[in-house]
Amino acid sequence: MFKVIGALIGFWVFGFLGALLGFFIGSAYDRVRMLGLGGANPLTRNHRQQVFLQTIFTLKGKLAKADGHISQAEIDHTEAFMRQLKMSAEQRQQAIEWFKQGSGPDYDVSTVIHEFRRTCGHTANLPEVLLVFLVVIALADGDFDAAEEALLADIARQLGFSDTQFRQILERTLNQTHFAPGQTSQNQLADAYKALGVDESCSDQELKRAYRKLMSQYHPDKLMGQGVPDDMIELGKQQTQEIQAAYELIKRSRAA
Repeated sequence: MFKVIGALIGFWVFGFLGALLGFFIGSAYDRVRMLGLGGANPLTRNHRQQVFLQTIFTLKGKLAKADGHISQAEIDHTEAFMRQLKMSAEQRQQAIEWFKQGSGPDYDVSTVIHEFRRTCGHTANLPEVLLVFLVVIALADGDFDAAEEALLADIARQLGFSDTQFRQILERTLNQTHFAPGQTSQNQLADAYKALGVDESCSDQELKRAYRKLMSQYHPDKLMGQGVPDDMIELGKQQTQEIQAAYELIKRSRAA
């Protein structure tokens, strides 16, 4: 929009060259404006960050209680998660309240998901990033049970994913965790292909395209522009490291 306005003003004041200058200045402003909005909606980035955190901690509480009780491992992980996000005392208290709210026996996740979709869900990227983060959180205590998987499937449907899409995201994320530091896998090469969401028979071009798409999804600038809180960008970096490790393993196997 601003590139057109800039071109018109430039032409009126300076003629043809002014129109070109105005067009490029307006284009630059449009790009900056879209980055600030995450290309998603006109709400402020701070508000989107607040909603993102509320959704994460509320659904984290729901996941922790999915099997009927909250384990010490899940409590410890929540504490470690808050430390990783470098939360202030006030922020920690708010996060704990969200966690407790989500873990309530009658809490309906549709409320927080509806607000997330209204505020942050206007891109195809951010709902998937949220779902991947929730899968990683569910895996944190080392026990991924049927109740957690069923809840994640319900959350995925409410986020707008089909059951097939959820299964693909889940399998890809589960296999990406096999490439975290200190992790090993008996079928590492097969897991690497699954981590990238491609078949072993895929071409080099298809492999590279899948890899680049996943890496772009967790690019820090992209996540920040869409409203992911700064300190949660580190989780995105961890995902990219796992994706990179899987990709490098496949490349080495194909070069051999």
